[in-house]
Amino acid sequence: MGNHLGAVESPTTGDGLHLIWDWNGTLLDDVTAVIGATNAAFAEIGLEPITLERYRALYTVPIPKFYERLLGRLPTDEEWETMDVVFHRHYSERRVACGLTEGAERVLKEWRQAGHSQSLLSMYVHDELIPLVRGYGIEGHFLRVEGRTGPSGGSKALSMERHLAALPGTVSPERTVVIGDAVDDALAAAHVGARAVLYTGGSHSRESLGAAGVPVVDTLREAVEEAIRLVA
Repeated sequence: MGNHLGAVESPTTGDGLHLIWDWNGTLLDDVTAVIGATNAAFAEIGLEPITLERYRALYTVPIPKFYERLLGRLPTDEEWETMDVVFHRHYSERRVACGLTEGAERVLKEWRQAGHSQSLLSMYVHDELIPLVRGYGIEGHFLRVEGRTGPSGGSKALSMERHLAALPGTVSPERTVVIGDAVDDALAAAHVGARAVLYTGGSHSRESLGAAGVPVVDTLREAVEEAIRLVA
């Protein structure tokens, strides 16, 4: 991928347990910034503002399908491009006030100290993601950090496939759990033969996440506990 964070010196117990973390809405508590940026994008094409509850109830990927649920039709190419540009501009302005999700630093540290491995895969722009992760001081916990390098709005499945293939050979899908805040994280995990745990602090409602058929939790610590139960 280029410019990714390299391997870190972490101990291993040889059990092969590996976590693949999502970034936005999972490790980064940015849902307020997302809603603000989404409403700014909506205003550009005359849509009414959306509440957090409605956003979580309707959110889906690919993102144009989310807009289809709101518009009653797929956005035109021009509308999509306009909303995408406006969303990312406003999100970047709001993101600076966001912190890590409660407990994130502790669970990342404890997982690494236990001798397990972990990585980070996001659909956020790769070249912007890298300095963000470094800025929060958590990059040393991950074997690899990757963001999106292609167009926005797509599914995570192919990115997950490439990400897993780039990890050390000691990481196997059967011993890997994806932790994210969206149904797409569970679909991406299933695509590569991994398990998934979904966290309620991000883009989906608990009801929406429940449809994925994987464990749904309210804290990152619970997410790790469920991950261990799934692959132990």
